[in-house]
Amino acid sequence: MIRRDHIEDLLRELTPRVLGAVVRRFRDFAAAEDAVQEALLAAATQWPGEGLPESPQAWLIRVASRKLTDQIRSEVARRRRETTAAMEAGYVIPAPEIEAEVSSDDTLQLIYLCCHPALTRSSAIALTLRAVGGLSTSEIARAFLVPEATMAQRISRAKQTIQESGIQFRLPTGSETAEWRGAVLHVLYLIFSEGYTASAGEALQRHDLASEGIRLTRLVRGLEPHDPEVAGLLALMLLTDARRAARTGPRGEPIPLDRQDRALWDRGQIEEGVALIISTLPKGSVGPYQLQAAIAAVHDEAVRSEDTDWPQILALYSVLQRISDNPMVQLNHAVAAAMVHGPAAGLQLVEKLSSDGRLKGHHRLAAVRGHLLEMTGDLQGAISSYLVAASRTASLPERNFLLEQAAKLRALDSEQP
Repeated sequence: MIRRDHIEDLLRELTPRVLGAVVRRFRDFAAAEDAVQEALLAAATQWPGEGLPESPQAWLIRVASRKLTDQIRSEVARRRRETTAAMEAGYVIPAPEIEAEVSSDDTLQLIYLCCHPALTRSSAIALTLRAVGGLSTSEIARAFLVPEATMAQRISRAKQTIQESGIQFRLPTGSETAEWRGAVLHVLYLIFSEGYTASAGEALQRHDLASEGIRLTRLVRGLEPHDPEVAGLLALMLLTDARRAARTGPRGEPIPLDRQDRALWDRGQIEEGVALIISTLPKGSVGPYQLQAAIAAVHDEAVRSEDTDWPQILALYSVLQRISDNPMVQLNHAVAAAMVHGPAAGLQLVEKLSSDGRLKGHHRLAAVRGHLLEMTGDLQGAISSYLVAASRTASLPERNFLLEQAAKLRALDSEQP
């Protein structure tokens, strides 16, 4: 008997290929997704006892296609007067014996469809995790700490947008390429980032979500092997995720980078990430993901925190600032400036950022200010900033950490004459 977890892994791997093939044939994303989900359920039920078919992928495509074919034929039989309209809308009724051909472009087109710029970021993330990642609606809802009904509605709206907007199942061309590619990479980055540092909840990290971000980026990398920014994004994820085991303590509390036990870092991931970025940077056009990966590589290659090459990191952030209008990049640049030129220089840059509306109310701005004030010896100012930061974050581990930092400084301040 085949292990059920092996079947689950196989089905997750095959989901985007099967869905891509069915969407390409029937041109109806919502109906194809429902049919594929039924095929996956049938496989999960039958394969453990009956064994794997000769071609699991072909089996799934045939079952999903037949279900969709039956549905269309039933509809046509009931509403014969609408047959012509249905055909013009793109419905294709294949013969009973369906060839299970699948193109490698199907998966890539599916990813582009799920991350189409017409969709909101939240909808694109949910749809990508459902259609490409193979996660259930309840799994996605748990990952983002929302009710399952809310997530189901979000996914449903995304499908409706695709249907109503007439978004085609195809690869972008010409001027579309940069916008669509940027949307895909940003969605994958957001999936990983939410897993690496959860924006809310009781856990700092959601390993399954971060791992899914890496898996999906590897998939895109396999389909777009010559794209330097795809390689840069994968390198960034690997180099960042390599620190996972050292980022939290026994109570789940955050451990800052300079205090982490670097022996716990995953050297295999670091070596793979460094190799990727070394092979990518000399190829010409350098994008923001490649630069962020290069910064992560400098951090990871330092044996001790005090060995970190901060001047190089500052230089990389200076370049990154010129090509990325991102306030978080500017905030990280301020931290690097403080490490090279002293906390006063960093604080000056932080104060300039305070007027940026995009960071208004963000806990990280107050947390960085608190850290830099602590470096200058202004304990009261640091305490105040840490408390403000704690009040602004929805992450319980981050809030507790910031409150503990404030308490430690308050105790230290009370000991001073």
